Amino acid sequence: MENRNIIEDGGAKTSSAISNLWTMKALRHDTNLRRLGLLTVAVFVAMSALRPSLFLSTANLSSMAFQFPEFGIIALAVMIAMVSGGIDLSSVRIATLSGIVAALILKGMTYLGNWSIALAVVAALATGVLCGIGNGLLISRLHVPPFLATLGTGELFAGIAIVITKGRAVYGFPESFTWIGNAAVWGIPVPVIVFAMVATAIAIVLGRTTFGSRIYMLGTNPVAAKFSGIDTSRTLLRAYALSGFLSAIGGLAIISRTNSVKADYGSAYVLQAVLVSVMGGVDPSGGFGTVPGVCMAILILQMLSSGFSMARFSNLLKEFVWGALLLSIMVVNVIGERRRSKARTSED
Repeated sequence: MENRNIIEDGGAKTSSAISNLWTMKALRHDTNLRRLGLLTVAVFVAMSALRPSLFLSTANLSSMAFQFPEFGIIALAVMIAMVSGGIDLSSVRIATLSGIVAALILKGMTYLGNWSIALAVVAALATGVLCGIGNGLLISRLHVPPFLATLGTGELFAGIAIVITKGRAVYGFPESFTWIGNAAVWGIPVPVIVFAMVATAIAIVLGRTTFGSRIYMLGTNPVAAKFSGIDTSRTLLRAYALSGFLSAIGGLAIISRTNSVKADYGSAYVLQAVLVSVMGGVDPSGGFGTVPGVCMAILILQMLSSGFSMARFSNLLKEFVWGALLLSIMVVNVIGERRRSKARTSED
């Protein structure tokens, strides 16, 4: 009993220390948010100056509003995994597979009327959660590195998607379903409303719940989190299940907007989702990152993508730019962290 009290006291102290560390990082993140805010304005001005008649047109702004929520939700899924100290490279594949499951139900059960839509949504979300649980089991129970685990399951999910569709596109969904991805309420695109609801919910989960605190603690220091009494395996499992759930929502957003789905849909979103997370201030090592930062990065990337399209950049050139931008941000972050470490060492 005495030993148990000692462990609990030590866990409480460790938890308190990690909490204080998180608070100091959060204060630093305010500066990061200010930088992102300035960068958002700078990119908007630059893209507006590049092709003002096109970029500032109502059609273009509306198009951006309908496009960014789908990869934005997937970016939030990747963020959850990265904050926990891992990564989810299968998020886009989960989104595609979940979308295909929903599409097949929508096409094959039209006799159910609007009930087919409800069934399709539930089935898609369940698919995403199951895929996330699969990732979580590999990482938390079998201790497969997150990079390799999600890379492998991503290919597995892609293979399943190809098999069940035979490589063909599934299209032609009920109008009441495509309304989600193409309609507007009081002038606000429905996808933006969905994204805002999802982002708000994730911000609350990460910032106001015990589960969110455990994810941050696990990403900051897994050993300390374990000795604080946290069931690290269960926390990881739940984190990847949540990531899969968000990916499924992203998949539903994609197919409702495009009115079709194919096994290779959204393949470019993997790099974009990781880029958005890192640009938004998520630490690739885990333990730090906020939803507001990721949301700002999503807007920046969407404006850049739209501007590049107007400048008629090829898709290959876009991939090159995204990759170069990701490497540049990571190098800057590493250099900045080394300088801060040297400053702290010299002060001690």
